[in-house]
Amino acid sequence: MEQGVSECLNKAIDKLSPEKKLSLQQNDLKQAIKTFCLAHQNDDHAIFLIEGDAGTGKSIVLNSIFNEIQNLSRNKNENSPFYGMKNYLVVNHPEMIKLTKNISENFPYLKKKDFERPTTFINKMIKDKTKADIVFVDEAHLLLTKSDNYNHFKQNNHLEELIKLSRITILVFDEKQVLKFKSCWDQGLLNTLVHAYPVETYHLSQQFRVQANTDVQEWIKAFYNYKINSMPRKQNFDFRFFNDAQDLYDLIRQKNNEYGLCRMLATYDYAYKLDGQDHFITEGRFHLRWDRSKPDEKLPWAERTDTIEEVGSVYTVQGFDLNYVGLILGPSVLYDEETDHIKIDSSRYEDSAAFTGRDGISDPEDVKQKIMLNAINVLMTRAVHGLYIYASDAALRKKLMQIQAERD
Repeated sequence: MEQGVSECLNKAIDKLSPEKKLSLQQNDLKQAIKTFCLAHQNDDHAIFLIEGDAGTGKSIVLNSIFNEIQNLSRNKNENSPFYGMKNYLVVNHPEMIKLTKNISENFPYLKKKDFERPTTFINKMIKDKTKADIVFVDEAHLLLTKSDNYNHFKQNNHLEELIKLSRITILVFDEKQVLKFKSCWDQGLLNTLVHAYPVETYHLSQQFRVQANTDVQEWIKAFYNYKINSMPRKQNFDFRFFNDAQDLYDLIRQKNNEYGLCRMLATYDYAYKLDGQDHFITEGRFHLRWDRSKPDEKLPWAERTDTIEEVGSVYTVQGFDLNYVGLILGPSVLYDEETDHIKIDSSRYEDSAAFTGRDGISDPEDVKQKIMLNAINVLMTRAVHGLYIYASDAALRKKLMQIQAERD
């Protein structure tokens, strides 16, 4: 990234803007969605599935095609097949809802009521005894797979209800971003819910967020599979390990002063409660508070300038881009010298909400491991230009510093 980058380019609202220029593959996907909608406009139900790894631009395409179709539905051109349609964009992520509603303010044909959390949308549609034409579902892997009194959801599955309440359902899905028992998705469950309807699947493959050579991307994929590859070679993407978390944070602050949108993140291995108090992460000299819950803030966490003084969790950054990320791998992420593999200790994971609702899960420990690895993968794939990692576990930290020294 060039120094002096304009402030507007550092806004999440611009990175997810419907006006953002798309790649050839992304434009092909947009056209495929429009064609699918027209082909199935008289069906009772049909599903278009968008798949792809983190950073392949799934949400960007979804916002772009939603923007285009909403414009067509409200532009008074009665000859358009999309004219007069009632469409909605649904996402079960409070920070992303803030962002999409902020985006809507820039376009006269978008309204804030077009964007909803799934439970709110489902309950409203059932109460009004109405049905949507097209429902766009971002981050479908965050949808609930069981009833949840805490979230006022009384049915069995968010997606099942959304399909019932729409003629066409377009959803973004990534099995590797499932983060809770209550959203325990896999390909098998998804196939079970959609197999009775016309379904088309489109897989995005080109990486847009992580501006790194394939060896960095392969290093992250290997880590997800409990392996530590050799250190990627030096390149434009700044990939480093640190022996001191405070040194890492000092560099993140420096990068943030220079470029903006640089933040500290951590695995959910440090105590946190929604009690209005500050809760801190301490690693040696490093001492910084967790991200604070501010539901009334208009800007999402990743965009607020004050959050350089906080450590973000997977819940505040999922779906967002950051220029440089400082990542703390907490005490649950270990290295086994005998096997030369990563180990995950679920007993050290502090996100108790992630593991509630285990009924019906045949192998809870296996799912816990998957959830924790998914969270690590999400955190490692937020950075556009640089990723810095500190490991709490001494053995893992030693291993990372060793492979870095071998490269240097």
